[in-house]
Amino acid sequence: MRSAAMGLALSLLAATSCLAAEPFARASVDDDGQIVPGQQVHVIVDVFVPDFFTSPPQFPLFDLPNAVVTLANERPQNLLQTIDGVQYSGIRRTYAVVPEVLGTFTLPSVPIELGYSEDGRRVKGTVQLPSIGFNVIGSASGQQTPAFAARQIALTQSFDRNPSQLKVGDAIVRTVTVFGEDTQAMMIPQVVIGEAAGLRQYQKPPQIADNIVSGNTTGSRRIETIVYTADKAGTFRIPAVSYPWFDVDAHQARTTTLPTVAVTVIDAPASSDIIAPELRQETAPSRSRTLTAAALASGCALCVAVLWAGRRFLPRFSNGMRAWRRPRPNSEHVEFKRLMNSIAGDEESAVYQALMRWTRVVGYSSISTWMTASSDPDLGSQIEAIEKALFGSGTDGAPFDRQALADAVRRSHIAKPAPGSLRGGALPPLNPGAASPTSVNLRRW
Repeated sequence: MRSAAMGLALSLLAATSCLAAEPFARASVDDDGQIVPGQQVHVIVDVFVPDFFTSPPQFPLFDLPNAVVTLANERPQNLLQTIDGVQYSGIRRTYAVVPEVLGTFTLPSVPIELGYSEDGRRVKGTVQLPSIGFNVIGSASGQQTPAFAARQIALTQSFDRNPSQLKVGDAIVRTVTVFGEDTQAMMIPQVVIGEAAGLRQYQKPPQIADNIVSGNTTGSRRIETIVYTADKAGTFRIPAVSYPWFDVDAHQARTTTLPTVAVTVIDAPASSDIIAPELRQETAPSRSRTLTAAALASGCALCVAVLWAGRRFLPRFSNGMRAWRRPRPNSEHVEFKRLMNSIAGDEESAVYQALMRWTRVVGYSSISTWMTASSDPDLGSQIEAIEKALFGSGTDGAPFDRQALADAVRRSHIAKPAPGSLRGGALPPLNPGAASPTSVNLRRW
């Protein structure tokens, strides 16, 4: 009788142990009691199964009113724990919750699907995320809390060239970087850059990234890229930047700043690509020497002299004639042909460089002054399309029309020759009111 009772007790104990060995989940909040709106709150969830997992738990995203919920972009952490003599395997994941307003936030009890081993068999199971909550309060000083809170913020800027050594027509690229700890890149607000009076300004789409290592810390980063171009000489100022945020360590609102930057632009020098030919003056034989040679020379000697002179000077004369007939590589005529060829088939950057060379060859200091002098709306619109493609985001403008740009350049070249390009004499024409078809046709390349 006693043996039967002991056997029954052991059977009940074994059954109770088997029933207790079930998957379960637990959750905790990294809460110091001073959570503010915009601060990233870590909700740590551990899921355990007896023995081992046959398929990992599927941690779902869930909706939480007035908050942004994401799964932290990090590797799951493996756990091992013994409870009442039963060994459990566990996996830990962290939710990042960013509350947007004051109040109490309670996480919903959502199901987490998983697979585990039971008596050597694969079993599907489900555990519930424990319902857990936290409170969001205002700052201790009572100040209006910014919408962005982090543990540390670094705000830096850099330029691809010296801002004090620019010429008209140059472009300078400014890079502004925000690096924050204990936050997510998508939560980092845009930097308010402001406008630099006197400079053209193009802002590219931001670049964001998480898990960026900077020194001994890991955080998130946002990069803003701005391109400035100068159309005239002078001194200009890129305004200072103020970036507000909330320090969750000090529980204090802070503002990080960037200083004002002075930009100095000088006039572009006139084109120095054209090299004047260096002429070497030959020494002419003296008159007396020629008369003496003619008097003493016989007919045979004269023939020899002529052959010798022809052999010596004919190649030099031929080379000089070929050089005189060959167009100079950087003349206005050749540069115009190069510009037309570039417009017909080159990329925007090469076309823009060809336009810059052309404006300097014809006597203008920049593309902008040439556009103003031409007063051609088609020319201005096509050049603006090229500048947007080169210096803008590249997504909000149509590509330039090659044929329209070529026609506009031809009209500008025919109708308004550049200063100093006319080769006429000092006297005015006999018929100032009459057009010269011949001169017009000569300028049609």
